[in-house]
Amino acid sequence: MYLVAGLGNIGNEYADTRHNIGFMVVDFISNKLDFKISKIKFKGLVGECMIKDEKVIFLKPSTYMNLSGESIREAVDFYKIPISNVIVVYDDVDIMFGRIRIRPSGSDAGHNGMKSIIYQLNSNEFPRVRVGIGSPDKNMISHVLGKFSQNEKEVLSKVIETSSDAVIEIIKNGIQSAMNKYNCLKISKE
Repeated sequence: MYLVAGLGNIGNEYADTRHNIGFMVVDFISNKLDFKISKIKFKGLVGECMIKDEKVIFLKPSTYMNLSGESIREAVDFYKIPISNVIVVYDDVDIMFGRIRIRPSGSDAGHNGMKSIIYQLNSNEFPRVRVGIGSPDKNMISHVLGKFSQNEKEVLSKVIETSSDAVIEIIKNGIQSAMNKYNCLKISKE
């Protein structure tokens, strides 16, 4: 069994912001595989499907970004999911927009959602799909809570689709296969 958690903030004012790319990716997967993420549980919205004979729980924490770990810990404890089968999808300002980076483990790198998850799980040994949103020109908060630029919007759907494919690849063929396939890829609108 796997848990895929997409990070973001609830509320219409955050809907299309850079910080909500994790929500966008899990929503894309739910549309692609035709299941709903709508059940209220574990301080979030939950849905499930089967991928290659594996039950996969999808979670969008509704705790706001900085407390995402509370929601994820509740789901992990309830389903007794091994930490190595928890996949977190989130935005990363240290990665150029149009690129993703997959890692089997790592630090929080200053991301408050990841700080919360590592603290709550008492481990950083879980896979993550880091979706690049680029670094801010000036203010970090207005950048991550800001909307995508027109140029970014032209590539955004491909970024979300590729990130979704990476999550599915981890479940089907393992983290190494996903890293080999997607880590050096530059995503463009073609």
